Amino acid sequence: MSKRERKHPLIHTLLLLLILAAVVFFALVGYVAIREWTIPTPDDNDSAIIVLGAQVKEDGTLSRQLKDRLDMAYQHYCLRPRPIVVCGARGYNEPITEAQAMKTYLLSLGVPAQDILMEDTSVNTRENLDNAKAMLPEGTTSVLIVTSDYHVARALALAADAGFDAQGAGSATLPQYWLKNHCREALAWVKYWCQKAGLLPY
Repeated sequence: MSKRERKHPLIHTLLLLLILAAVVFFALVGYVAIREWTIPTPDDNDSAIIVLGAQVKEDGTLSRQLKDRLDMAYQHYCLRPRPIVVCGARGYNEPITEAQAMKTYLLSLGVPAQDILMEDTSVNTRENLDNAKAMLPEGTTSVLIVTSDYHVARALALAADAGFDAQGAGSATLPQYWLKNHCREALAWVKYWCQKAGLLPY
């Protein structure tokens, strides 16, 4: 067998593996979308609202994603006022913590300061929820998790791990970011499953 003939099976194998990987990956993206579309509508009978953080711009203003999450939380708060926990530490390019920016925005909407709890040390969703739970009255399990639509299902899975009986509400993703955000969320699910299986540390 010539060198050229030996190379062909290897190339074919690599191509098949790439195709298989692409099929699996986009199946995961489909899984994320299906989970997102099947989230039940919350009944607003929970004891508190937890809003998960997102980017604060370098000038201190909210990113569109974070503003949309807060607007969604405010809609549910208006239906039945209850404590709101705003979550998020300060990123490397953020002038203030996400929690502080979120509180300032909610105050501007008229939410009383006593109804806003700031959780400003967390750097991921798991820490958001664990730290928020520690801030709420002992025994609080019924909460509404507010985040972006593509993130709700995994946030609810993490909330269950933290001991919450949670419902979810998701703000809509802008069309131009749909594919990017859902692809990233598919990878995040893989990481979550690996952590649950003990293959990766938390």
